[in-house]
Amino acid sequence: MCSNGLTGIFKPEGHKSCSIHLPGDIDQHLWSCWCAFNSSRYHPDRKRMNRVVVISEGHPPALLTEMNSVIRRIDLTCKLVAPVITGFIISFVSLKASAMTLALWTTITVWVEYWLFMSVYSGIPALGESSLRRISEVSPSDVVEESTSASQDVVEESTSASREIPDSLSNDGENSAAARKNSWSKFIEWVSKVPYIDAWRVYLQQDVVLPGVALALLYFTVLSFGTLMTATLQWEGIPAFVIGIARGISASIGIAATVVYPMLQSRILTLRTGLWSVWSQWICLLLCVASIWVKNSHLSAYMLMGGVATSRLGLWMFDLSVIQQMQDLVPESNRCIVGGVQSSLQSTLDFMGYVMGILISNPRDFWKLSMMSFCAVTLAAFLYTFHLYRIRKHLFHLEKLLSLVQ
Repeated sequence: MCSNGLTGIFKPEGHKSCSIHLPGDIDQHLWSCWCAFNSSRYHPDRKRMNRVVVISEGHPPALLTEMNSVIRRIDLTCKLVAPVITGFIISFVSLKASAMTLALWTTITVWVEYWLFMSVYSGIPALGESSLRRISEVSPSDVVEESTSASQDVVEESTSASREIPDSLSNDGENSAAARKNSWSKFIEWVSKVPYIDAWRVYLQQDVVLPGVALALLYFTVLSFGTLMTATLQWEGIPAFVIGIARGISASIGIAATVVYPMLQSRILTLRTGLWSVWSQWICLLLCVASIWVKNSHLSAYMLMGGVATSRLGLWMFDLSVIQQMQDLVPESNRCIVGGVQSSLQSTLDFMGYVMGILISNPRDFWKLSMMSFCAVTLAAFLYTFHLYRIRKHLFHLEKLLSLVQ
């Protein structure tokens, strides 16, 4: 997460107790150490989440929820602590010392990460077996069959072309139309085989495409403590230390989401947890929308920071919910493809948020960016709600609600 420009976006995670027992000779502590070192340098990407699925196979579903939560908590903690440590070094030593410390830390941790990586793979045979299964899916026989089929197609085309030469002299119009149609069909077939197009085709065929798009829409936002909102707050005259405190509170709420998510998921399951999470985020962001009409600039800024900070609880829980749905519902052979497309979509919408910041660069017009971000969250909430209704055929248990009222 750290290196993907997620500074201006929402994402979630969850957690449970720390007594997870992994298969093989590697327990939770070694796995967590690897994730910790990795999180200090990278965002816990979809590949790592795919490995978590493999490790949790054959174990209770709660293990997957637990591991996702632990990994995300580690990541969020690193994102909270790293700037603090860097700031202390810059303030009390020097900027040069901070740069040297980060360079030394990166150099050391990369080797520790590789060692932990090999240890995890050696201690958990399921990871290696999963890789072998993916490789075996493209067998030499398949390649031979494709080559043979291609050769036969070429021979058939050549033969048919030689037979059609006499006829073409009398049927130029028909042959020309047929040739254009054939060329267009070949072009469509060629485009469909382009790796990127094929990856999107696989992604769009998944049952979790709507939750994935909903999660990606949350990246199209300025309602986070990223550069755009921070610059606007400073322009409003909010002291830097106040912004720093608000950022810390926001990160702490995100970490709290990793604790709340497993508890909520164990009671209402993953689908409904996502529904409650995304709409709770939407409700919290109403405070940001209300701040647009507040005359007092400082009060408006504090309302904006409060809305963004509290929305992190729903944001990170929704992120964890969507990730777990992808882990559960996407076939193993397509997990890497779907994860790659999902990351690309999120990065694209994240980038578009910065583009809008360039197009609407006047701090006085920040309210326009806020409304666009709120609309993106609203669309995401409706997409996920539609997905839930399509799966469950209802949103709430009316009989239970009525019993509570009575």
